Amino acid sequence: MLAEERRQHILDLLAREGRIIAKDLAGKFQLSIDSIRRDLTIMEEQGLLQKTYGGAIPLSLPPKVRTFAQPRSIRYGEGAPHQNAISEYAASLIQKNDTVFIGSAGIHYGMLKYLPADIPFTVITNSLTIAEWIRNQPQIESYLIGGKLRSIGDSMIDTIALETIGKYNFDIGFITGGGVALNGVSTSTPEGAAFTRAVAEASRRTICLAPHEKVGVRMFAATIPLHQIDLLITDQGVSEKAIREFESKNVDVVVADEDFSSEGVNHEGD
Repeated sequence: MLAEERRQHILDLLAREGRIIAKDLAGKFQLSIDSIRRDLTIMEEQGLLQKTYGGAIPLSLPPKVRTFAQPRSIRYGEGAPHQNAISEYAASLIQKNDTVFIGSAGIHYGMLKYLPADIPFTVITNSLTIAEWIRNQPQIESYLIGGKLRSIGDSMIDTIALETIGKYNFDIGFITGGGVALNGVSTSTPEGAAFTRAVAEASRRTICLAPHEKVGVRMFAATIPLHQIDLLITDQGVSEKAIREFESKNVDVVVADEDFSSEGVNHEGD
């Protein structure tokens, strides 16, 4: 097969599936991954697609991000494979006797099924749903941040919650946001941003969970700048350009593989 024919097949696959994985293409066309990556690089330079860490996605504008709380059935669902890869890698970082903060986002909920079952540790959360699940795990000592109950969502982010957070010290604070860009993490409300800032200030290590659809997005309320992030975990859908830009800001980046099995893919040296 000629290179141009192969690249047309790649474009057809991309149009049909919405995303392509380099290692899958290598197997399909019986080529090395390096050869496929060269194809993708050429196609990106031709303006045909956007190359990502693990493959490519169609050229598109940044996704519109919801500025309101999602229903529980969506927010606390199974999660997409790339989100679960991030959640699993994040959960694998918890060590014996750690005290960690796990927030109320869907990707935080995704961590629950991957939390260590064989070591004792402590979880603090501001989510009623997550607290209800954690309280039944014998190896986890759990605390729920109090505050005003909201009609939308199940998390506490008001003044009472802010004051309570200041009384704790965390080994790890797992944070996220509606957007993660070069100016830092952002979210839809000042209250949510203030709460996340308080978590970061209380954490010895701040770890940001950043699915590719949130990378490059800037929302209304700034949370924390990049230099306050100790580790950013994203997925293979993120563009190589975005990774290079984050690393140019001295941010440690890990790209979690969807085939992840308690061993993430560290971008360093790739």
